[in-house]
Amino acid sequence: MIDAVATDSSSTSSNDKPRRTRRTRMTGAERRQQLLEIGRTLFAAKGFEGTSVEEIAAKAGVSKPVVYEHFGGKEGLYAVVVDREMRRLLDMVTSSLTAGHPRELCEQAAFALLDYIEEYTDGFRILVRDSPIPQSTGSFASLISDIATQVEDILGREFKSRGFDPKLAPLYAQALVGMVALTGQWWLDVRRPKKAEVAAHLVNLAWHGLDGLEAKPHLIGRRKN
Repeated sequence: MIDAVATDSSSTSSNDKPRRTRRTRMTGAERRQQLLEIGRTLFAAKGFEGTSVEEIAAKAGVSKPVVYEHFGGKEGLYAVVVDREMRRLLDMVTSSLTAGHPRELCEQAAFALLDYIEEYTDGFRILVRDSPIPQSTGSFASLISDIATQVEDILGREFKSRGFDPKLAPLYAQALVGMVALTGQWWLDVRRPKKAEVAAHLVNLAWHGLDGLEAKPHLIGRRKN
């Protein structure tokens, strides 16, 4: 069965030229979303410097002024892409922390980051690159710091219950979240072992490291300061 196509309303006779199909024009919002998706893909593959406005426009099938009209240029488009991805990752991590047991919370945080890497690979590739322009949401490092802040209170309560100094919770929160983030950057390309196994090993190191934590850790080497 042949699909019908929309045509113009000009007269129809056997001598008429083939009729043109109608093109549905995108709304402003639709065009903006299209440009964001194209920019996201190109920035992930080539980086900010390697991507041009000409290439973005060509992929979208529009002229360069359309890109400038929506974003003011490549810098504006990049900024919106990065801000969206930063917020998406932060939302995924913070919304995942629902368990009551600290170990399960570690699992949820690890899974949230790995889920983001798996589902939004292009976004993560963009985030881990050094941004050439300032972002309203900060850098990837500041994002990791924001996530660590979500973990501080949890660690603080755990430290207090074990007789450790809760003032050290921010230090350990940064260390734990940083460990997951760096492992995620490595897993981004290798994708082995499977996600659940990676999460299990991360939590294994984090949890059993915390479980055997010394109240007053000491250095065994010669250097003391």
